[in-house]
Amino acid sequence: MTTERPERLYGLDHLRALAIILVLLYHYRAFKHPVWIETVGKFGWTGVDLFFVLSGFLISGQLFREMQDRGSISLKTFYIKRFFRIIPSYLFTVFLYFTMPFFREREALPPLWKFLTFTQNYGLNVIDQGTFSHAWSLCIEEQFYFILPLLLLIVMPTKGFKYLGILVVGIIVFSMMLRLMIWNESIAAMENDSLEFWRSWYMKIYYPTHTRLDGLGIGVLIGYLMQYSSSFKRIVHHHGNRLFLMGILLLGISFWVCNEQGSKNASVFGFTMVAVSYGMIVMSAISESSFFSQKKLYITSQLAALSYAIYLSHKGIIHMIQTVFEKLDIQTSDNVSLIVCLLGCIVGGLVYRWGIEKPFSRIKSKIVSKK
Repeated sequence: MTTERPERLYGLDHLRALAIILVLLYHYRAFKHPVWIETVGKFGWTGVDLFFVLSGFLISGQLFREMQDRGSISLKTFYIKRFFRIIPSYLFTVFLYFTMPFFREREALPPLWKFLTFTQNYGLNVIDQGTFSHAWSLCIEEQFYFILPLLLLIVMPTKGFKYLGILVVGIIVFSMMLRLMIWNESIAAMENDSLEFWRSWYMKIYYPTHTRLDGLGIGVLIGYLMQYSSSFKRIVHHHGNRLFLMGILLLGISFWVCNEQGSKNASVFGFTMVAVSYGMIVMSAISESSFFSQKKLYITSQLAALSYAIYLSHKGIIHMIQTVFEKLDIQTSDNVSLIVCLLGCIVGGLVYRWGIEKPFSRIKSKIVSKK
């Protein structure tokens, strides 16, 4: 088995790059776009679910390894690392949204305190306050980063730790049951093509943390089993290509179930099916026997490194470019505009990397090394 850290495996870089491409294509549909984007980007919303699976696997794997090596978790070190990785770029983006109206892709913003407390995903009225709405997933991830190490510290000394996998499965099932209850009580009676339907569906099913635990849960489950189950690890490393094919097949079925994103089947079962599909593909990406994990590609490694910065800034950048194009009477719904906007997102990601992420990474390294 390779001793390379999981976050350096080439397969995971490919998946990070895929995730950000999916998100970009999905969100580009909200702007003027070529006709083909409507079809290709339809399932781009699953890019967030892929990010969730990756985060669940990588963060839990890091914590499980620390528990195995040191017998405990250093909360201080963990939170310092997460703070310097996430917060500076995020706060800079919040600053842009609240001080530069030209950066806003839409008119109305939720209150500032919701962004600062990472609670914007609760009560998010995307129909009327949809500016910087994509921060909802960052809220869920930050809540996850805060809670997971505390939960592991509580469970670790008990006999229940060896049943952690069952607990995670229970949490995923609980999330499904919540979606079913919410659908039956709050969504089912509405006209499914009305604004009120979509306002309620996003607010009560799509955005809340308690209804979106599938991807993170699958990631944690994989991280747990890879650390503590030799038989599971052996299966993963011996059957990487089969896992990839099974994941792609199940993902295709998941897309069929989720063809109508706001349907009952998609709302209740779709998120879980997508998470399991991407979980299989993540297992393939870390498998020693998979073609997917062996090949390093410069473009995917660079997109992976820029993915967080691009995710934060892409809507504002696309909006600004298309606004300038319109003022110059340049076509905004063709492929040329699309390419310029995507290149603009990459340039924006590079600005974040060299202007924010690199300097704060050096500060983080100094603090952690001193500790």
